[in-house]
Amino acid sequence: MSIHILRLGSPRSPGEGPRLGTVRRPPRGVPKAEFASRDFYDTWLPALAPSAELMAEGRAVESEEEWGRFTKRFRREMAEPAASQLLDLLALLSHDSDMALGCYCEEERRCHRSVLRELLQERGASLA
Repeated sequence: MSIHILRLGSPRSPGEGPRLGTVRRPPRGVPKAEFASRDFYDTWLPALAPSAELMAEGRAVESEEEWGRFTKRFRREMAEPAASQLLDLLALLSHDSDMALGCYCEEERRCHRSVLRELLQERGASLA
């Protein structure tokens, strides 16, 4: 059992489990009833997305220094009790259940989901 980190909207893989959307906003132009069937997500977890302000900053990142600042700020947001408790829960569940976390970004390296991967690893999550 494990957590798969992926891009929302990509084809589902066998055994990946339910998809959790760690995004600030639902996909544009997609009816809510079609989020799962179009391989976006089965449930929405905006608590694990950057704040709107930080998300805008993250999209504008051009250098490693700027990415480092984004990462530090996002880690601070994820240290808030609600987000931290949710990460703890997902890490615990990863040992008995398959699930997938994702967002829309094309490249994980410059996406908040890379930071979520690190935070989950630090909590002892089982990652695919």
